[in-house]
Amino acid sequence: MTIRKILLASVALVCAAMPISALADTSGKKIALSNNYAGNSWRQAMLTSWDKVTKEAVKAGVVAAADPFTTAENQATEQAAQIQNMILEGYDAIVVNAASPTALNGAVKEACDAGIVVVSFDGIVTEPCAWRIAVDFKEMGRSQVEYLSKKIPNGGNLLEIRGLAGVFVDDEISAGIHEGVKQFPQFKIAGSVHGDWAQDVAQRAVAGILPSLPEIAAVVTQGGDGYGAAQAFEAAKRPMPTIVMGNREDELQWWKKQKDANGYETMSVSIAPGVSTLAFWVAQQILDGKDVKKDLVVPFLRIDQDNLEKNLETTEKGGVANVEYSLEDAQAVINGK
Repeated sequence: MTIRKILLASVALVCAAMPISALADTSGKKIALSNNYAGNSWRQAMLTSWDKVTKEAVKAGVVAAADPFTTAENQATEQAAQIQNMILEGYDAIVVNAASPTALNGAVKEACDAGIVVVSFDGIVTEPCAWRIAVDFKEMGRSQVEYLSKKIPNGGNLLEIRGLAGVFVDDEISAGIHEGVKQFPQFKIAGSVHGDWAQDVAQRAVAGILPSLPEIAAVVTQGGDGYGAAQAFEAAKRPMPTIVMGNREDELQWWKKQKDANGYETMSVSIAPGVSTLAFWVAQQILDGKDVKKDLVVPFLRIDQDNLEKNLETTEKGGVANVEYSLEDAQAVINGK
C-alpha cells in the first residue's frame, strides 16, 4: 500500500469514528434575533425561550453569540433599520419575527446580498432569499369554527377578536376564521375588534363593542385575548359564550375554574412561543452547510377539555403553554419528519 493510500485510509477511519456534530463548525458564527414586538405574554415567553436555549448553545460553543433585539415600536421602518445595523455589526445569520411580510423585504435582501442567512418565523417575510418557519395560521383559524360547529351545531353569532393590525399572522388567522364561517354558514360574525394579542387590550375592545352586539354564541380569537373577553362579558353581565382560548396561563386558569364550577367546555390553540428556538437551530444548520428548503411548517399547539389540567401543570404563571426545540428536533423538521 502506498503512503498516500495509508494516509487516506487513516483519515477515513478518523472521520468514521467522529460524531456527526464534531464535523460542524459554527463555533465562530454570530446569530441575531430581530423581534418587532414584546408587548404580550406570548412574545415574552418567546424571548425567554430564545434566551434559555441560545445561552446553552453559546456556552457549549455551538455558536459565538445569539443576541436578541426588540424594536421599541411595532414599526416596519424601525425594524428595517435594526436589520441594517445587524448587517454592519457582522452577524452571520439574522432570525426575524417581522412586523410586515413585505415591508422588510428590502432590508432582508440587503442582508442576503451581504452573505447573511435570514430565517423568519411567526411573522414571516416574503423575500425569496429568506427562509420561513410558520404554522398553518389559516387552518388555526378555520379549525376554531369547525370545533364550534360540533359543540354548537345550530350555530349563532360570533365575535371575532383579531391580533395586531397589518401583521401577517393576524391576516392569516382571520382569513381562516372567515373560511370556516363559509364552510359552516350556521355561524355569522356579528362583530370584530383588535385585541393586539393582549388580554387588557382585548378586554377594553370587547367592552366597547358589546353594547351594540346581539347575543353572542362564541368568541373566536388569536391568542392572549380569551381571558380579557371573559372579563368583559362578566362585567357586562352578558351570558358567557364559548370562548376559544390561546394557550395563555391566565386563560387556562379561568377555563379550569369554570370547568370545575359548571362544566364549561372550550378548546385552546396557538403557535408555541418556543418556535423561536426552532428558528435559531434552523439558522445554525444553514450556517453549517445543511440543505434546508425555504418553507418549513410546524404544527400549532392545541389544548382540549381532556388535557387541560396536564397542560396547565407545565405552564408557568403568567406564561404560555410552550414547546422548546432542540437541535435534533430542528433536524427532524428539516428532514420532514
